[in-house]
Amino acid sequence: MIAQIHLPAALHIGGGAIAELPRVLRHFGIQRPLIVTDPAMVALGHAARVTAILADAGCPASVFEATEQEPSSASIDRGVDFWRNGDFDGLVALGGGSPIDSAKAIGVLAHHGGRMRDYAVPHDVEHSGIPVIAIPTTAGTGSEATRFTVITDSDSQEKMLCRGDAFLPKAAIVDYEFTLTAPKRLTADTGIDALTHAIEAYVSRRASPFTDDLALAAMGHLAGNLDRVCSRPDDREARAAMMLGATLAGMAFSNASVCLVHGMSRPVGALFHVPHGLSNAMLLPAITRFSASAAPERYARCCLAMGWCDAATPTDEALERLVSGLVDLNRRLDVPDPKAFGIEREAWFSRLEQMALQAEASGSPANNPRVPTQQEMVALYTEVWGNT
Repeated sequence: MIAQIHLPAALHIGGGAIAELPRVLRHFGIQRPLIVTDPAMVALGHAARVTAILADAGCPASVFEATEQEPSSASIDRGVDFWRNGDFDGLVALGGGSPIDSAKAIGVLAHHGGRMRDYAVPHDVEHSGIPVIAIPTTAGTGSEATRFTVITDSDSQEKMLCRGDAFLPKAAIVDYEFTLTAPKRLTADTGIDALTHAIEAYVSRRASPFTDDLALAAMGHLAGNLDRVCSRPDDREARAAMMLGATLAGMAFSNASVCLVHGMSRPVGALFHVPHGLSNAMLLPAITRFSASAAPERYARCCLAMGWCDAATPTDEALERLVSGLVDLNRRLDVPDPKAFGIEREAWFSRLEQMALQAEASGSPANNPRVPTQQEMVALYTEVWGNT
C-alpha cells in the first residue's frame, strides 16, 4: 500500500515557541494577519499576549473573537464578513479546536466563496485558500495538524465534516504553556479526544505504517499523562507530553482518518450541544467493545501502548483490560453519560435514527474495523444512555 501523507509545512514545538510567530509569519509572507480566537482567549490574556508579540515585531494584527464553542456555518459567515471588511493577508488561529476549525473554514470561504455546505464530504477541497498559522491552546483536537474541519450547518443542525489540503494549516506553533491555564474539565475532555484520535487512527481501515507509529507514540504520551495533568495542572512535564501527544495524534488521524466514535459523536454534539471531546468520551468504551473483535491484535496493541498490559498479556485479556481501562478512565475524570449530562430521555431516544443517519453520512463509520449498520448504531446510542 502506498500512503499519501499531508502535514503542515512547519511545526514549532515546545515551551515558549510562541516567540517564533513573527518569524513564521514572515516566512509565509504574511504582513497583516487576522487573529481568529474566542472570548476565553481574550479573557485569559492570551490574545493580548499574541498581539503584543506581533506589535513588537512591527506586525500589527486585528482580532476576531466571535467564534463559537461548536462552530456553526452562521459564525463562519460572520468571520468571512469581518475578513472582507478589513485588509488582511493571513490568518492566525489561537485557541482550541473551535477557533482553529473556524479559521480554516473562514480561510476557505473567504478565498473560494460559496456556502460551508458546499465543502462538506464527499467534496475534497484541494486548492489552498488563505494561509492559516495555528496556535493550539489545548492538548486535544490536533486540528493544528489536520486537513479537516467540522462545522455545524445552522439550518439543519448537522455537523459537517469538511476535508482537503485547503484546510491544512501552513504551520503550527505548539506551545504547551498555553495549556497551563486550562481548567480540569477542559483538560480531561480534550485529552480523551486526543486519545480517541490516536486509537481510531491506529485501528482505521486507512491506517499505514507511518500513521501507526504516530498513533502508538501518541497513545503513550496521552494515557501516561492525562491523570497527571488533571490532578496537577501545573505539571509542566506532563503538559508538554500531552501537547506533543495531541499533535502526533492529529497528524495520525489526518492521514488515516477517524472511525465510528467520531462519526457517532458529531450528531451528539450538534443536536445536544455536548462538547466534542466529552461526547467522544461518552461513546469510546462501548464502541471499543463493539469494534474490538474485528481487529483484536490492533486493539490489544493499543492497550500495550497505553501501558495497561504487557507484551505477554493474551489478546483476549488485553481487549478486556482496554475496555475496562477506558471505563475506569471516564470514571476517574467524571465523564457523564448523556442522561447525567442533562439530556432529556425523550429528546435522546426520539433522535436515535436521525443520529445514526448523520453518523453514517459523515463517512467515518466506514473506516471502522467493524462497519456498523444503522440499527447497530441505534443500539450503541441506546447502550450509552444512562449506563454509569
